[in-house]
Amino acid sequence: MNRRKKISQLLKAHAKKASAKLAPKSKPQYISKADRARLAAEEQAHDPVAESDGVQG
Repeated sequence: MNRRKKISQLLKAHAKKASAKLAPKSKPQYISKADRARLAAEEQAHDPVAESDGVQG
């Protein structure tokens, strides 16, 4: 019985991990601080109008 129980536990654990990999992720992917700064710099370089948008006289 012990050997059978161990094997079934292992199989259940493997199945659980496999189904967890296939499940949709609820958390957004992490973006490092350096990447966020780089993306912001690229966005500002492409949209210089966005900076002067707030300055309406």
